[in-house]
Amino acid sequence: MKIRPASPQDAKAITPLMLLAMDDIVARFLHSNDPRDAIVFMETLIAQENNQYSYENIHVVEHEDQIVGAMCIYDGALLHTLREPVKAYVESKTNGRFEPEDETEEGEYYIDCLAVLPEYQGKGIGKSLLRFAIETYVKSQGKVLGLLVEKPEARKLYEKVGFTFHCTKTLTGKPMAHMQLIDVHQCG
Repeated sequence: MKIRPASPQDAKAITPLMLLAMDDIVARFLHSNDPRDAIVFMETLIAQENNQYSYENIHVVEHEDQIVGAMCIYDGALLHTLREPVKAYVESKTNGRFEPEDETEEGEYYIDCLAVLPEYQGKGIGKSLLRFAIETYVKSQGKVLGLLVEKPEARKLYEKVGFTFHCTKTLTGKPMAHMQLIDVHQCG
Protein backbone atom coordinates (compact mmCIF):
# COMPACT_ATOMS: atom_id res chain seq x y z
CA MET A 1 0.00 0.00 0.00
CA LYS A 2 1.21 3.49 -0.78
CA ILE A 3 0.07 6.99 0.10
CA ARG A 4 0.20 9.55 -2.70
CA PRO A 5 -1.28 12.94 -3.60
CA ALA A 6 -4.59 12.72 -5.43
CA SER A 7 -5.09 13.86 -9.02
CA PRO A 8 -8.20 15.20 -10.79
CA GLN A 9 -8.58 11.79 -12.48
CA ASP A 10 -9.09 10.21 -9.04
CA ALA A 11 -12.35 12.09 -8.39
CA LYS A 12 -14.65 9.14 -9.22
CA ALA A 13 -12.70 6.79 -6.93
CA ILE A 14 -12.40 9.31 -4.09
CA THR A 15 -16.07 10.35 -4.11
CA PRO A 16 -17.50 7.20 -2.47
CA LEU A 17 -14.81 7.41 0.21
CA MET A 18 -15.59 11.03 1.02
CA LEU A 19 -19.30 10.24 1.08
CA LEU A 20 -18.73 7.43 3.59
CA ALA A 21 -17.73 10.13 6.04
CA MET A 22 -19.82 13.03 4.77
CA ASP A 23 -23.02 11.78 3.12
CA ASP A 24 -25.33 13.27 5.76
CA ILE A 25 -23.43 16.58 5.73
CA VAL A 26 -23.59 16.81 1.93
CA ALA A 27 -27.32 15.96 2.03
CA ARG A 28 -27.83 18.85 4.45
CA PHE A 29 -25.71 21.17 2.30
CA LEU A 30 -27.75 20.34 -0.82
CA HIS A 31 -31.15 19.91 0.91
CA SER A 32 -31.37 16.59 -0.93
CA ASN A 33 -31.34 12.94 0.07
CA ASP A 34 -30.77 11.85 -3.52
CA PRO A 35 -27.36 10.11 -3.54
CA ARG A 36 -26.84 11.16 -7.17
CA ASP A 37 -26.80 14.82 -6.09
CA ALA A 38 -24.13 14.05 -3.49
CA ILE A 39 -22.04 12.12 -6.03
CA VAL A 40 -22.12 14.95 -8.56
CA PHE A 41 -21.29 17.48 -5.80
CA MET A 42 -18.23 15.54 -4.63
CA GLU A 43 -16.95 14.51 -8.07
CA THR A 44 -17.23 18.07 -9.35
CA LEU A 45 -15.45 19.68 -6.41
CA ILE A 46 -12.75 17.02 -6.05
CA ALA A 47 -11.79 17.38 -9.73
CA GLN A 48 -11.49 21.18 -9.44
CA GLU A 49 -8.70 23.30 -7.96
CA ASN A 50 -8.88 25.77 -5.09
CA ASN A 51 -11.71 24.47 -2.91
CA GLN A 52 -11.81 22.61 0.37
CA TYR A 53 -12.60 19.27 -1.31
CA SER A 54 -10.15 19.67 -4.19
CA TYR A 55 -7.81 16.86 -5.15
CA GLU A 56 -5.07 19.36 -4.21
CA ASN A 57 -5.97 18.79 -0.54
CA ILE A 58 -6.36 15.01 -0.74
CA HIS A 59 -3.97 12.12 -0.24
CA VAL A 60 -5.06 8.62 -1.19
CA VAL A 61 -4.00 5.14 -0.21
CA GLU A 62 -3.59 2.73 -3.12
CA HIS A 63 -3.61 -1.03 -2.87
CA GLU A 64 -3.11 -3.04 -6.07
CA ASP A 65 -3.97 0.02 -8.21
CA GLN A 66 -7.22 0.64 -6.31
CA ILE A 67 -7.85 3.67 -4.11
CA VAL A 68 -8.90 2.22 -0.76
CA GLY A 69 -8.52 5.25 1.53
CA ALA A 70 -8.46 9.04 1.35
CA MET A 71 -7.74 12.01 3.58
CA CYS A 72 -8.69 15.62 2.80
CA ILE A 73 -6.56 18.10 4.74
CA TYR A 74 -5.90 21.84 4.43
CA ASP A 75 -4.80 24.95 6.31
CA GLY A 76 -7.71 26.02 8.53
CA ALA A 77 -6.81 29.67 7.98
CA LEU A 78 -7.87 29.21 4.34
CA LEU A 79 -11.33 27.81 5.11
CA HIS A 80 -13.34 30.82 3.91
CA THR A 81 -11.34 31.13 0.68
CA LEU A 82 -11.53 27.39 -0.01
CA ARG A 83 -15.23 27.35 0.83
CA GLU A 84 -16.18 30.03 -1.74
CA PRO A 85 -16.43 27.57 -4.70
CA VAL A 86 -18.40 25.17 -2.47
CA LYS A 87 -20.73 28.00 -1.49
CA ALA A 88 -21.21 29.01 -5.15
CA TYR A 89 -21.97 25.39 -6.13
CA VAL A 90 -24.48 24.83 -3.32
CA GLU A 91 -26.24 28.15 -3.82
CA SER A 92 -26.58 27.50 -7.56
CA LYS A 93 -28.19 24.11 -6.87
CA THR A 94 -30.43 25.12 -3.96
CA ASN A 95 -31.30 28.74 -4.78
CA GLY A 96 -30.62 29.47 -1.13
CA ARG A 97 -27.93 30.94 1.06
CA PHE A 98 -25.12 28.63 2.15
CA GLU A 99 -23.53 29.64 5.42
CA PRO A 100 -22.35 26.57 7.34
CA GLU A 101 -20.55 26.92 10.61
CA ASP A 102 -16.75 27.08 10.64
CA GLU A 103 -15.51 23.58 11.37
CA THR A 104 -11.86 24.61 11.64
CA GLU A 105 -9.87 27.60 12.73
CA GLU A 106 -6.74 29.53 11.97
CA GLY A 107 -3.67 27.89 13.47
CA GLU A 108 -4.46 24.30 12.56
CA TYR A 109 -4.28 22.01 9.59
CA TYR A 110 -7.74 20.53 9.37
CA ILE A 111 -8.50 16.93 8.48
CA ASP A 112 -11.83 17.55 6.76
CA CYS A 113 -12.38 13.92 5.85
CA LEU A 114 -10.66 10.61 6.43
CA ALA A 115 -12.25 7.44 5.08
CA VAL A 116 -11.39 3.85 4.18
CA LEU A 117 -13.44 1.47 2.05
CA PRO A 118 -15.44 -0.83 4.36
CA GLU A 119 -13.69 -4.00 3.14
CA TYR A 120 -10.31 -2.45 4.03
CA GLN A 121 -11.26 -1.07 7.45
CA GLY A 122 -9.49 -2.50 10.46
CA LYS A 123 -6.25 -3.04 8.51
CA GLY A 124 -4.40 0.06 9.71
CA ILE A 125 -5.10 2.23 6.67
CA GLY A 126 -6.81 5.02 8.60
CA LYS A 127 -4.02 4.96 11.16
CA SER A 128 -1.44 5.12 8.34
CA LEU A 129 -3.12 8.22 6.91
CA LEU A 130 -3.13 9.83 10.36
CA ARG A 131 0.53 8.98 10.88
CA PHE A 132 1.29 10.49 7.44
CA ALA A 133 -0.48 13.71 8.50
CA ILE A 134 1.35 13.74 11.83
CA GLU A 135 4.72 13.25 10.14
CA THR A 136 4.02 15.80 7.40
CA TYR A 137 2.40 18.58 9.43
CA VAL A 138 3.17 18.13 13.13
CA LYS A 139 6.66 16.61 13.18
CA SER A 140 8.11 18.22 10.04
CA GLN A 141 6.38 21.61 10.19
CA GLY A 142 5.39 22.07 13.83
CA LYS A 143 1.72 22.53 12.89
CA VAL A 144 -1.39 21.66 14.89
CA LEU A 145 -3.77 19.08 13.41
CA GLY A 146 -7.49 19.43 13.98
CA LEU A 147 -10.61 17.45 13.08
CA LEU A 148 -14.24 17.01 13.99
CA VAL A 149 -15.56 13.66 15.11
CA GLU A 150 -19.01 12.43 15.94
CA LYS A 151 -18.71 8.66 16.26
CA PRO A 152 -17.19 7.22 19.48
CA GLU A 153 -15.28 4.47 17.63
CA ALA A 154 -13.60 7.08 15.40
CA ARG A 155 -12.80 9.25 18.41
CA LYS A 156 -10.96 6.29 19.98
CA LEU A 157 -8.75 5.97 16.88
CA TYR A 158 -7.84 9.65 17.05
CA GLU A 159 -7.13 9.46 20.78
CA LYS A 160 -4.83 6.46 20.22
CA VAL A 161 -2.58 8.53 17.96
CA GLY A 162 -2.52 11.52 20.31
CA PHE A 163 -5.50 13.77 19.55
CA THR A 164 -7.22 15.37 22.52
CA PHE A 165 -10.57 17.09 22.95
CA HIS A 166 -10.31 20.83 22.20
CA CYS A 167 -13.94 22.03 22.22
CA THR A 168 -17.37 21.31 20.80
CA LYS A 169 -18.22 22.73 17.38
CA THR A 170 -21.46 22.55 15.47
CA LEU A 171 -21.60 21.58 11.80
CA THR A 172 -24.90 21.49 9.92
CA GLY A 173 -26.67 21.74 13.24
CA LYS A 174 -24.91 18.72 14.79
CA PRO A 175 -22.57 19.10 17.78
CA MET A 176 -19.21 17.39 17.24
CA ALA A 177 -16.01 16.99 19.20
CA HIS A 178 -13.26 19.22 17.82
CA MET A 179 -10.02 17.37 18.54
CA GLN A 180 -6.46 18.54 18.06
CA LEU A 181 -2.99 17.10 18.06
CA ILE A 182 -0.59 19.83 19.07
CA ASP A 183 2.61 18.28 20.31
CA VAL A 184 4.57 15.44 18.68
CA HIS A 185 5.25 14.09 22.16
CA GLN A 186 1.50 13.34 22.41
CA CYS A 187 1.71 10.94 19.47
CA GLY A 188 0.91 7.34 20.34
